[in-house]
Amino acid sequence: MANHTAINTLRVKEVNENQCHMCMPLGGVIAFKGIEGAMVLVHGSQGCSTYMRLANVEHFHEPVDVASSSLNEKQTILGGEKNLNKALDNVLRVYQPTMLGILTTCLAETMGEDMDRMIKSYMQSHPSIGVDIIPVATPSYGGTHSEGFWATTRAVIAHYAKPCESHNRINVIVPNISPADIREIKRILGFFGMEYTLIPDISMTLDRPYGGRYQKIPTGGTSPADISRMPGAPVTIQFGKTCPDALSPGLFLEQQFGVRLVNLPLPIGVDNVDQFVAALSSISGQPVPEQLTLERGWLLDGMADAHKYNAEGRPVIYGEPEMVYALTGICIENGAEPVVIASGSPHSKLKDLVGPMISDLAEQPVLIEEADFASIEHAAVSAGATIGVGHTGGKFLTERHGIPVTRIGYPIHDRIGGQRIFSAGYAGTLAFLDRFTNTLLEKKYSSYREKKKEEMFNHIRG
Repeated sequence: MANHTAINTLRVKEVNENQCHMCMPLGGVIAFKGIEGAMVLVHGSQGCSTYMRLANVEHFHEPVDVASSSLNEKQTILGGEKNLNKALDNVLRVYQPTMLGILTTCLAETMGEDMDRMIKSYMQSHPSIGVDIIPVATPSYGGTHSEGFWATTRAVIAHYAKPCESHNRINVIVPNISPADIREIKRILGFFGMEYTLIPDISMTLDRPYGGRYQKIPTGGTSPADISRMPGAPVTIQFGKTCPDALSPGLFLEQQFGVRLVNLPLPIGVDNVDQFVAALSSISGQPVPEQLTLERGWLLDGMADAHKYNAEGRPVIYGEPEMVYALTGICIENGAEPVVIASGSPHSKLKDLVGPMISDLAEQPVLIEEADFASIEHAAVSAGATIGVGHTGGKFLTERHGIPVTRIGYPIHDRIGGQRIFSAGYAGTLAFLDRFTNTLLEKKYSSYREKKKEEMFNHIRG
């Protein structure tokens, strides 16, 4: 392969083929599900909410209720306020939430629905409902599910946050990561003895223990009372290096209330976890606990064990920007130099972020923003990729080209346990490293004899 002196940046053609992202309101659904007592209503066609329910059920393997205002051709012409009001009546009666999130769709936004006016009118006609209703504009042409997640998280914080007395409870804002990773971040926070408000918290709402009976609204999630006190926190830790400034919840708290923002990459990979642990040690004034030091040592030992195998890997990394950024770092740390780095988001910031990480690589990877899988597939094959790292969408790399995929991120629809994939912290990084390395080894040994036979046959022929 030819060496390059600059990042090869591609943008996809006007029409996507098998896009590398999901719709903006789908990300909003996940964020709302991380709030205590919340229910979600999608202002759009019935098909939109059905798609969002199915996508989340197949990933989390939990009941995920999403209501709909069921717009059709008639409302497209006359407006959907009547449908929205009826949907609100039904959802409040059936689910009895303490908070109701409303997400718009392409249809509602194209129609020009004035959501703020309609919600205000509904609240005025129902003064005693006692439910917070939070609308968020999430047309899919406005971004991907990643932007929808950030926009919704910011809207929830903006709705509840209000000036309050200073306190010692820190804010922790997470992107769309697995419930297992949220639990690991909580465990690490616990080592430093600090109180915190983590948002959105799907660690129980979208991965709950078997309880015997269906719950319309599961227990868990970040409480509105805690969110209201976020402006009094001493600091906000946000895992959002790729988050657009206009959607950044942590930046909102800093600009509106003066809460210091520490913006970190996802704590996946030695350097990233080190940054998280160092920040907690600095904020708390506590030394790094021995248990975390041991876990870091086990990770370094695992890296030494796996490095000789990882050096043969040529990964194509794809998915949500924040996950892609973290995965690029861990692959480089372990000697598997990426050949393709791709995200479906048009606002990824990846070019600037990964530039310093890849500047010393002998072969500069292809970076694809606003990617579809047609462009990812072409770039991966052209670059001689030997492994994929990302969500279910990459299955075509295996089916068409025999490139195995280590699944991580969202969505995972062709394997069980997407909600339990564990990659955060030193322990989670080691778990990812084992999965990644074993994927390379499985491919190597499954085709080892065939390659030897082919080499011997060619030698005899020659």
